[in-house]
Amino acid sequence: MATERVAMVAGETSGDLLAGLILDGLKTRWPGLQSMGIGGPQMQARGFDAWWDSQRLAVHGYNLEVFQRLAELLRTRRQLRERLLAAPPSVFVGVDAPDFNLGLEADLRAGGIKTVHFICPSIWAWRANRVEKIRRAADHVLCIFPFEPELLASHGIDATYVGHPLASVIPLEPDRLAARARLGLAPDALVLAVLPGSRNSEIRYIAPAFFAAAARLRQDFPALEIIVPAVPALIDKVRAAAQAAGLDGRIHILQGRSHDALAACDCTLIASGTATLEAALFKRPMVIGYRMQPLSWRLMRRKQLQPWVGLPNILCGEFVVPELLQDAATPEALAAEVSRWLRARSDSPSTIEALEQRFTALHHVLRRDTARLAADAIQKVVSST
Repeated sequence: MATERVAMVAGETSGDLLAGLILDGLKTRWPGLQSMGIGGPQMQARGFDAWWDSQRLAVHGYNLEVFQRLAELLRTRRQLRERLLAAPPSVFVGVDAPDFNLGLEADLRAGGIKTVHFICPSIWAWRANRVEKIRRAADHVLCIFPFEPELLASHGIDATYVGHPLASVIPLEPDRLAARARLGLAPDALVLAVLPGSRNSEIRYIAPAFFAAAARLRQDFPALEIIVPAVPALIDKVRAAAQAAGLDGRIHILQGRSHDALAACDCTLIASGTATLEAALFKRPMVIGYRMQPLSWRLMRRKQLQPWVGLPNILCGEFVVPELLQDAATPEALAAEVSRWLRARSDSPSTIEALEQRFTALHHVLRRDTARLAADAIQKVVSST
């Protein structure tokens, strides 16, 4: 049996996790699989040969950081492209990171390499101009939301709905007490999880407002336990932001462990992004906040096609949880919205129950055998003539 060679690029922590799950499916299909490219620890634990680490791609928006690193990113992409064209893999799978991957995929496809893009860019939310880029770049798109294949088909793009990998990783009924025991929290504690993001720029722009809001909530709820899962590389910056808000020694900063934090909490104050979907799959009330560099915000707002930014609201088609963005994401407003959820535990439990039921229904829709479905689709691309 021939050994399949799959090249992959996954950006950041979330992409590394998703790519790792896909590698599980591919290795089941092709036990002798060789995989290489750009990836992180989850991929490397599955035998992936990381020519570059995924954190190299951890920039976003239109801020100064991107422009300063643009030459480095372009050089990395050029070197990877040349290396793959010189020794073509069976297929290239780009995992998220569309700004990096779509251009690379287009070049590889033009050079005769079959390409798959995993996670459809959010053309239904903003950046609809990416449709033509996707059509040029990808032989096939793996979609994590059920409405996406039909949308892509209308633009002549082949796609398969594979479910969201996180919906299979996260249990339908999270065990709050077990998570609290793992974190050393009392079973009856009032717990807030604060997730200000996993990027340098997010800690810079979001963490100060989130921690100032947490400090206000501690005044109203003196027994409130505050847990903060942080990317290990950013723990010092997270701790500094907490100290600046007067929370030094009054919160629990965790090395990673975001799933334990979400399972354990009563409510989460959370930055917009994939983590909000994780919070929904854990059936937790949340307040979504986001802040970014002002120029980036103005440019992003122009591209927004619908009223929601948070994934739970997008998927439910309405504001099931509050969103406070940019200038609206003040400590006072964030604290007020979190306080409503915390008080609802005793004052309006039916409100919490209704949200949990909504998120459970969403979980069932998203829960598929993603690794197998993705492997099936990738195998068909490899076998196609």
